[in-house]
Amino acid sequence: MRARTRRLYTFGLAALLVLGAAILAFFALRENANLFYTPEVLAEKGLPREGKEVKVGGWVEPGTLTYSDGGTTMQFIVIDNSPNIITVRFNGVAPDLFREGQGVVATGSFAPDGTFTAKQLLAKHDENYQPRELKPLEAGG
Repeated sequence: MRARTRRLYTFGLAALLVLGAAILAFFALRENANLFYTPEVLAEKGLPREGKEVKVGGWVEPGTLTYSDGGTTMQFIVIDNSPNIITVRFNGVAPDLFREGQGVVATGSFAPDGTFTAKQLLAKHDENYQPRELKPLEAGG
């Protein structure tokens, strides 16, 4: 076999291996994508099937946080920059950064009535976050 033909076969084999690795990586990452639904996306695409575990995210609408069952169950509304909303119920201890007006990502599933029952809450903060212990004292306070 000539050297030129051998180089072409080697190049072709290497190209096939790279293409195969890229396809495998694409399918593996597609199944493990860690994205969340916003109220606007849910309004466009519809609710996921009942019982399927998904993540929803947005901001906690101010004035909607309520507690029931002796303070163990909380309910609030998640909003985004659209007129759509998601009602979320959570039974457990909320993260320290969780409050009205802040960003939140909730993991759970939808009930038949469209209410989202969360198993886990993640509070989001902006890039300027500082723990309370490290924040400088306000002037005059």
